[in-house]
Amino acid sequence: MRLLTAFRQMNLYMKLLLGIVLVTAVTLTVASTILFFYFNRIALGQVYRSDLDSLEQTSREVRTMTESAQTLTFQMYRNSTITQLLYYGAPNVYDMVAALSEMNNYIVTMPYIDSVYAYNPNTANVYIAAAHGQNGQYAKSELADKDILTLLENYTAYKPLVPIPRYVWTDEAHSERKAVYTYLFYDAISSPDNSLNSAIVVNIDADWIHKDIGGTGSSKIGQTFIIDNTGKLQFADDDSDDKDAGELVDRIASRPDAGYFVGRYAGERSLVSYTQADDMDWRYVRVSSYAALTSKVEDMRRTTVLITLGILVFGLLLSWIQTRRLYAPIDKMANRVNMLEVDRRNNLFSVRQTYLRNLVLGREPINPKTLRERFAAMGIGFDIQGEYRIALLGIDGYPAFDEARGPDVHVYKYAIMNIASELANQAYQAETIDLEEGHVLLLLGMSGVSAEQLDETYMRSMLKQIQNATREHLGLGLSIAYTASDRQFLHLGALYRQSAEALKYRFHAGLGAILYAPDTIVPPVKEYRYPADRERRLSEAVLAGKTDEARAICAELLGETRHYPIQAAEELLARLKAAFAQTLTMLERNHGIEFANHPDRHWPPTSRIETRAEADALIGELLSEAQIKVEGKRKNRQEDLIVQINELISRQYGNPDLSLNSVAEQMNISPSYVGRLYKQYTMKTIVDMIQKVRLEHAMTLLGETHMAIAEIAERTGFTNTSYFHRIFKKHYGLTPTDYRKSEERSGAEEAERPEEA
Repeated sequence: MRLLTAFRQMNLYMKLLLGIVLVTAVTLTVASTILFFYFNRIALGQVYRSDLDSLEQTSREVRTMTESAQTLTFQMYRNSTITQLLYYGAPNVYDMVAALSEMNNYIVTMPYIDSVYAYNPNTANVYIAAAHGQNGQYAKSELADKDILTLLENYTAYKPLVPIPRYVWTDEAHSERKAVYTYLFYDAISSPDNSLNSAIVVNIDADWIHKDIGGTGSSKIGQTFIIDNTGKLQFADDDSDDKDAGELVDRIASRPDAGYFVGRYAGERSLVSYTQADDMDWRYVRVSSYAALTSKVEDMRRTTVLITLGILVFGLLLSWIQTRRLYAPIDKMANRVNMLEVDRRNNLFSVRQTYLRNLVLGREPINPKTLRERFAAMGIGFDIQGEYRIALLGIDGYPAFDEARGPDVHVYKYAIMNIASELANQAYQAETIDLEEGHVLLLLGMSGVSAEQLDETYMRSMLKQIQNATREHLGLGLSIAYTASDRQFLHLGALYRQSAEALKYRFHAGLGAILYAPDTIVPPVKEYRYPADRERRLSEAVLAGKTDEARAICAELLGETRHYPIQAAEELLARLKAAFAQTLTMLERNHGIEFANHPDRHWPPTSRIETRAEADALIGELLSEAQIKVEGKRKNRQEDLIVQINELISRQYGNPDLSLNSVAEQMNISPSYVGRLYKQYTMKTIVDMIQKVRLEHAMTLLGETHMAIAEIAERTGFTNTSYFHRIFKKHYGLTPTDYRKSEERSGAEEAERPEEA
């Protein structure tokens, strides 16, 4: 079906091309098929005639040998020397030697004779003249050819002068056998019990009759067989009675005339040729390999197929070139017509969309008579007098999608319209309308709809199918708001505004929501009042770096808007944006930092924040950045303050009034804060650091100068010499005087060492 549709849609020159090529290909295929079967039949007929000639020649050779054997036996019965072996009970040695010599002379003069047996029932011996194997007088028990005794005992079962095909062993060890035709001649005249008086057996070598009869190879294909007068297949190896042989004999027996057939023999497809029965009631069979006989015909078929394919390819190419050149003007005209048709359809679609959009947005007056006329002209089959409802489809995450796809957005919206229309038309009269900001309006006519399809469960199921199909085929999520049914088409604009407001409640419901407008929209029972006091708490928490507290305040504020109309959430987002902007601007000005997530630069318009999860993400990013940058800036300021305190102590350690309070006063910071901060960073108090610096400088003066200890104490900020002594000994374990003496001794010892060296 698809092939026919595609064929109809092709242009004229492609239709002509396919017609020409297909006719050519079919003609060549039919002709080659007919020729194949015809030549195959000719080949088989020729092989059959050749086989039949060969088989008939074999038949004539058998008859000739039969006549030769008959003449030989007549001569032997007239030979008085040989007859002594046939009729005398105990011939003397000389007669026996002479008779065997005569028999050997026949074999020498007639090389096709394999052996001659003279049999006298009155003796227990058989006289044999043979070209090889046993030769001479043998008792019956010594014979290698045991089968001849069975044949002589049952001589009445065989016709005189009719060849008996068989195998004979050439030695007593039965190591070698050969195929022969056995001719039995006997004298049973005047025998009271119908027993033999004498018999002559002539064995003619089968190779002289036909070189392909029998054989010892493993393959049965390519051999000539004989079906004798008893219906037995001769010279077909030892398993001549197997299933293949039986089926072959039965099939030939049902056909009295000469002929051939193709069948399986020995596991291979074969040509079987056979003759009609001759005067001995024998039929000759030739089995040939069918594959070998028809190989040339198969080669011819393959060549024909290749030629056909070549002609087909060449014809396709040549026809394509010629027809394209000849019908180029027609092709241009057809393309122009197609383009005009596409433009007409696109223009009609655009006109329909514009008119329906204006109706929904209230830009067109709704007059029933005018509506019916315009709908009929545009091919809109919507019943404006029947019951209807609308569903507004909104693309989830539309701002990001619009930014990523850009000019391709209208293509996706067109695909959404097709999906929605196809699924909705299964139950309703559906029209889809492309609206702004990622919205598609689905207008659903309810006329003639069953009670089941009017049910809300069925409606939600159909809208869910639209969501799933859009996600599967386009990778887009949809949120849908639908209205209750209405019978007044004049209410179309009001229903649209209701669905648009309901779709905003996606902010609380989340992406992918299906919202029933009457149940979703919260009525304005009470007015929402913005909590300014918590806004101040929020700003203080941000300034103090209390991120968790700020998040908790925002979550609390957003959660409270769920119980108010959606405008409350929009107002709250706008106020939060302004509050965060003011707070971050203050931090930027005071600390010299810049925020990437500043609401004035980073936040989208409030109307484009679709869900609370999106609002939470924006607030979370802002608070995290504020915490990191404010804490980093505060840490840098505290480290600078520690450095300034250390530098002040290093400069003013000699001032006896230097203390925690004086340091705090000079740094313009409260003593408790500066004391706590200094200890937090250095693990020491400011007083301990002042004392440590004073003692270090005093130790230096004691070791390097001869100043009085009281003067050193005064210079390093100690107001009391005894206090200086006590503190110095507490830290170093020595009094200042002892420390100076120890330093002097150390200096003297170091001065003496060079002189000793």
